[in-house]
Amino acid sequence: MDKFSTLTGVAAPLNMINIDTDKIIPKQYLKTIARTGLGKALFSEMRYKDDGSENEDFVLNKPAYRNSKIIVAGENFGCGSSREHAPWALLDFGIRCVVSTSFADIFYNNCFKNGILPIKLPQEDVDKLLEDAERGSNATITIDLEAQEITGPDGGVIKFDIDPHRKHCLLNGLDDVGLTLQKEEKISSYEEKSSAEHPWL
Repeated sequence: MDKFSTLTGVAAPLNMINIDTDKIIPKQYLKTIARTGLGKALFSEMRYKDDGSENEDFVLNKPAYRNSKIIVAGENFGCGSSREHAPWALLDFGIRCVVSTSFADIFYNNCFKNGILPIKLPQEDVDKLLEDAERGSNATITIDLEAQEITGPDGGVIKFDIDPHRKHCLLNGLDDVGLTLQKEEKISSYEEKSSAEHPWL
């Protein structure tokens, strides 16, 4: 997966609580096992009207937020079913970071496995970022993973916590497969030894 070090982009305000995975990517799009192509269906029930036209009132359809890389959301983001298609859809749309006061555990873990940084912050910090995000295209913020800092459009800095192992994986673009491949030499050595000792296997 792509490395995550610093990210600068427009933050889209999605000030709703309990945004579940079915809202992020509705069930009818779960037939695919491809990680690409789901961005067009992200938040589809809110982004599109029944006739398929865009809902101009939805934040990601507004000109200032069409290329957002960051979402600032209400609490309990990613609740509901455990579908990994949810982070796939976010990533395919271009979202690399979601900020909230809390996340559903499975969604939170799936984000790290797919190169998305979920940041947990106190409510007052989320409120400040939501206020910044309401400024539209002027709502550019920078997220520095190494420093664990968010810099707002006015230069204010918010610190955030992250598990050191997850930070290491994001900085180095390591998913579960990538972590395993770091031990490829030891794995190959073990297999050679095992084959020599047990040739009948």
